[in-house]
Amino acid sequence: MSIVSKIFNDGKGIIPTPCKGIYLTLFFTVFTTITGVGIVVPLLPIYAHDLGAAGMYVGMIFGAFSMSRIFLLPVFGRLSDQKGRKPFIVAGLLAYSLISAAFIFSNSIESLIFIRFIQGAASAMIMPVVQAYVGEITSEGSEGYSMGLFSLSMCISLSIGPLIGGSIKDLWSMNAAFCLMGAFSTIGLLLSILFLPATADEKIESKKNGVVPWLFILKDRGLFCLVVFRYAYTACIGIIWCFLPLYADLRFSSTGASTGFLVMLGVFVSGMLNLPMGYVADRFNKTVLIVLGGTFSTIGMMMMAWADSYFGLVAAVSVFGLGGGVAMPSIMGLAVIKGEQKKAMASVMSVMTVAHSLGMFTGSMTAGFIMDFLSLRFSFPCGMVLMALGTVTYLICHERPYTLAKETD
Repeated sequence: MSIVSKIFNDGKGIIPTPCKGIYLTLFFTVFTTITGVGIVVPLLPIYAHDLGAAGMYVGMIFGAFSMSRIFLLPVFGRLSDQKGRKPFIVAGLLAYSLISAAFIFSNSIESLIFIRFIQGAASAMIMPVVQAYVGEITSEGSEGYSMGLFSLSMCISLSIGPLIGGSIKDLWSMNAAFCLMGAFSTIGLLLSILFLPATADEKIESKKNGVVPWLFILKDRGLFCLVVFRYAYTACIGIIWCFLPLYADLRFSSTGASTGFLVMLGVFVSGMLNLPMGYVADRFNKTVLIVLGGTFSTIGMMMMAWADSYFGLVAAVSVFGLGGGVAMPSIMGLAVIKGEQKKAMASVMSVMTVAHSLGMFTGSMTAGFIMDFLSLRFSFPCGMVLMALGTVTYLICHERPYTLAKETD
């Protein structure tokens, strides 16, 4: 049996046989696309700073991406529940490819903010729709493993991307990194066009059951807990992605490659744990894993504030990534179960991704404010407090007893 077969079967039939081709297409489409996006993540703060951007403007460049997602994710998620997945995935990937060229011609802070806003709109057409697609073709009882495997593609690509981007900047130029981002996005676009089935062949439960009211989805207590934790975790990511490269550059004079390595490391550690922890999440109490992961992430943010060397930042980012790797497969596995219960997979995934975007936006903007009026170093304790509050909120408010299928105490 091949390695790929072992991953997708695992003796349980994780993905039904007719759907494995779809899963692989989505896996590699997201891998190539997110690799392209990850290439510019460690470069944008430095690029913006070179253009004269203060902390608040650096935060706005990252926040604009999340702001457009906050408003458009529910729209595209709901529409894909009604109209189908492929049109939105293809349209979003096409926009990503075109936006890459726009970065090259950007020469002002305002244009960077606008481009990031449009890029966020394109992302809103891709991520929740792809996650919903994966959730619907996943076998019951394997939600944590399946989402962990899929998250692996995103984490590996986000790990590779920053390292490639920083190295390309050092060897050639910032524009070369933008060009490579466009090339990767185009590969993802071609994969989706060629290998995803036509919209008429998709199996979407909400088409059979009608549109589920938003209130029915939003008032769910279990989903609220997932949203709060996801928000807190991604607010910390917003702080790290937006200001850790600048902090490492200004305080420790890091090179582009070493800065890219810092951004890569946390995502890489988290990604390597997604698959095994997804397997564990399907067989163990998910609340224990979520609280344990939240605790590690809180400690990691605290360590960043007190790091007195580049290697101290390496250790801090690694601990933070460890927390995400332990907690997030359980979080997303529970979200898939909620989507199945509500018969509105993309709508539930949109709510989760809105929490992600809102966290990225408020995290980056708050850190920018702190940088301008206090000190860049104080941005990280802010993330520590948010992560601690998110973990405690989940622990207090999660459903008791569990009403979720396949959840064990």
